[in-house]
Amino acid sequence: MRLARTEPTDQEPDIRARPPLVREFLLVAGLFLAYKFGRQAANGHVEEAFRNAGSVWDLERALHLPGEGAVQGLLLHGQPLIHAANTYYAAVHFPATALFLIWLYWRRPAHYVRSRRVLAALTGAALVLHLLYPLAPPRMLPAAGLVDTGQVYGPTVYGQTPATDTMANQFAAMPSLHVGWAVMVALGLIAATRSRWRWLWLLHPAITLFVVVGTANHYWLDAIVVVALLAVALAAFRPPPTARTVPAPLRAPGAWGSGEGAPVPAYAGGGSGSYEGGGRPAISEAPVASGTYAGGPR
Repeated sequence: MRLARTEPTDQEPDIRARPPLVREFLLVAGLFLAYKFGRQAANGHVEEAFRNAGSVWDLERALHLPGEGAVQGLLLHGQPLIHAANTYYAAVHFPATALFLIWLYWRRPAHYVRSRRVLAALTGAALVLHLLYPLAPPRMLPAAGLVDTGQVYGPTVYGQTPATDTMANQFAAMPSLHVGWAVMVALGLIAATRSRWRWLWLLHPAITLFVVVGTANHYWLDAIVVVALLAVALAAFRPPPTARTVPAPLRAPGAWGSGEGAPVPAYAGGGSGSYEGGGRPAISEAPVASGTYAGGPR
């Protein structure tokens, strides 16, 4: 019977698991550009986007979700705070995800491959939803009564109106990739590191959720849907093994199979059967000739 023992995974990068750099760069860049330009196809569906926004707003109220206005009210207490939130929304989302993938590629190649696949699947699913369900963000919905903090306080990554915005699709609110990517970054770093402080990475998605809702760029449901999609993607791509199985060495067939040289118990005091100290027998691992006991002939 083959025995196995489990050893902790080496934390040093496994070069064999690292894909070719040029191929990965072209692949990730191609996927990002396909998403960036693909979501532009949802532009122009103004009536549908606002109709869907009204439906999402009504559904949230029916589900008794907290009002987005309550979160925005916390930010509007001070201009520096709302400016910081707008900056976080505009400047952290993409660079944080890119740095996450770069670090995994160099330091945890096996984790990188899975994370890239999960992010690609999540982003692809989000693109399909952007096209099938155009959604105006709450900052555009009159019924929400929210402030477009990016336009009022800055900075912002969007044009003043969706019709004049050629760089972004403002009707791609469902689902929130800001939240989805942030959750994946946190989970990926927690899985790939062993520091006792690694759970602090969860602050990134928590802050991101607070920011996207407080700046009125997303609804609560945008975040709920993207987390559900991420859960499906994580289930579809199993994690790499966290430990490797090393077979235990086997003895040569003649070593113990015939009884010669096998360690046998020898009771202290010879073959009289007496135990050392009157307790359990003392075991000797000294090999003896086949068919004999340590205390004398069989």
